[in-house]
Amino acid sequence: MYERILLATDETRESLTALREGALLAHRFQSSVFLLVVITHSTGALMADSVYPAPRPTQGKSLLEAGLDRLHRLGLEASGAVVTGEPAVQIGAAATKFKADLIVVGHRRQSLLDRWWSGASGGYIVDQVGCSVLIARNCVSDEEFERLLAPR
Repeated sequence: MYERILLATDETRESLTALREGALLAHRFQSSVFLLVVITHSTGALMADSVYPAPRPTQGKSLLEAGLDRLHRLGLEASGAVVTGEPAVQIGAAATKFKADLIVVGHRRQSLLDRWWSGASGGYIVDQVGCSVLIARNCVSDEEFERLLAPR
């Protein structure tokens, strides 16, 4: 059913939880997986960079490597990338290129101010893609996930 699954994270706790649920789903269907780490810039950082541009180190690459390692330990064919930009646009582009038939993302509540700041660039993933989107909210414990990684 789901042969090609894109797992997307923005390094938040909610999206990391989604990666676990998506990995377990991919394991069940023996899907090919593309892990996408999206680095976003906060409005404050963008305003500061307009005065004093500076690179901001992230954990994106180490998160990608750790995620791919876990996916491979689950016996899955997996690849991935770290990208910077608007999440909906980046996820949509990656899903199209990967030919995903399912995208798994996490969700976190935003305040009115957060939504206001997202402005015109804020977008919905479903408007960018032609495949199903799963918003993962189940919390998979470390113990349960590690149990599934153990050799059988």
